Amino acid sequence: MIIVSSCLAGLACRYNGTDSLSEKIKSLVQEGKAVMVCPELLGGFVTPREPAEIIGGTGEDVLEGKASVVEKSGGDVTALYLDGAQKTLELARKYDATTIVLKEYSPSCGSGMIYDGSFDNQRMEGVGVTTALLRREGFEVISELELGERF
Repeated sequence: MIIVSSCLAGLACRYNGTDSLSEKIKSLVQEGKAVMVCPELLGGFVTPREPAEIIGGTGEDVLEGKASVVEKSGGDVTALYLDGAQKTLELARKYDATTIVLKEYSPSCGSGMIYDGSFDNQRMEGVGVTTALLRREGFEVISELELGERF
């Protein structure tokens, strides 16, 4: 089974109330080959919500308590991101996921690039909190940009 970011399957659950539809991913869900997940909604967020970025590092640093996930207004939402990551891990185990395709650049889901914490649309190498936890537990996590012809 493949697990995919809900926004990539067309669910309008991104922070700004939009989706990031990938027709290929939507088809995988419709064919019963993939299950949708949104770590941020699992963590307790609603849509729309204030944008958040990792401050002081990457998702790995958040897992180690060395960085935080902070809303643009300054609110610390690290605990919600950690909770969403844990619940996503539980689903990955439940479905015995072979591959997990998550939305690039997200503070939860980024698998190669995330925003740098400046809230100035600047990206940096790094992973989101959910990706860091899933990889730590041995799951393969890729972005929609890497999906290509794999499925």
